[in-house]
Amino acid sequence: MKALVYQGVGQKDWIEVADPVIQAATDAIIRIDAVTICGTDLHILKGDVPTVTPGRILGHEAVGTVTQVGAAVAGIKTGDRVLASCISGCGHCSYCRDGHYGQCRNGGGWILGHTTNGVQAEYARIPFADMSTHLLPESITDEQAVLLADILPTSYEVGVLNGRVKPGDVVVIIGAGPIGLAAVMTAKLYSPAHIVAVDFAAARLDAAKQLGADLTAAPGPEVSELIGSLTGGLGADVVMEAVGSPEAFELCTSIVRPGGHVANIGVHGKPATLHLEDLWIKNITITTGLVDTYTTPTLLRMLAAGQLNPGGMITHRFPLDAIMEAYDIFSRAGDTGALKVLMTR
Repeated sequence: MKALVYQGVGQKDWIEVADPVIQAATDAIIRIDAVTICGTDLHILKGDVPTVTPGRILGHEAVGTVTQVGAAVAGIKTGDRVLASCISGCGHCSYCRDGHYGQCRNGGGWILGHTTNGVQAEYARIPFADMSTHLLPESITDEQAVLLADILPTSYEVGVLNGRVKPGDVVVIIGAGPIGLAAVMTAKLYSPAHIVAVDFAAARLDAAKQLGADLTAAPGPEVSELIGSLTGGLGADVVMEAVGSPEAFELCTSIVRPGGHVANIGVHGKPATLHLEDLWIKNITITTGLVDTYTTPTLLRMLAAGQLNPGGMITHRFPLDAIMEAYDIFSRAGDTGALKVLMTR
């Protein structure tokens, strides 16, 4: 089969590799029907995730058809259409029992495209298949479902829920890429008074407005002025970092109100300064986190019921064997306007 293989910092190839095989009784093999590229994949290529080693097949967001299951797999069968979660969980360790699958101690967590081969390929092995796949109803398309592999549960859990968004809050989301846009969409579920999206790219700010942001701004002094005008100078109730840069994180801590929440979602490759000389007295809660995907079943039900409509986030579509072109388009989002790119068989 062919797969997108990481060859070291800045290097990748769409090349012929060995087909995946069942390695444990809890594995499944799926044929990849739809797959996307995540901002985390770009962070890997920049060298921000050194635990990814050359030779690794990238990717952790896919929908596929089951072609083989291990002897211990009971929840899915050959021919089933499934969402492959970005997080794998053994289901037995103390973290999994608490629903913290991202911290699985028995070989799970974020492993696809990280510590084991991922899903940007014609076929993929899915470890812990009963815990790490979700059967899809016919009413949900591949294009809709693939956005629930990572970005929607990540933004919802690590951003909205960790940030404790409440009705009437002023919510600011720094970064209107796919993760930030998913945060806009899921924050809207809690009826905040205002959702403010901040980004340099006008196209992304337009997309944020379409998905539920009522105000937008470019990074700079006007952000602080806008938030001050909305809150009587107090600051935002919840600020989410959806970029993964020191500047974005520091902006979050500068505009949050006393007693507010900063929810860091972005993947960081460099240190950020924590200004405790200003923050120590303000009762600020700062959260970080890897998604656990415990909300994926809920999000799937909402999608099936028409309460979520993330399909507009996909701006570019390619056949799977054009994945190198798709990477080029996605990596130049500022020029191309790309939000999510979709590759299909």
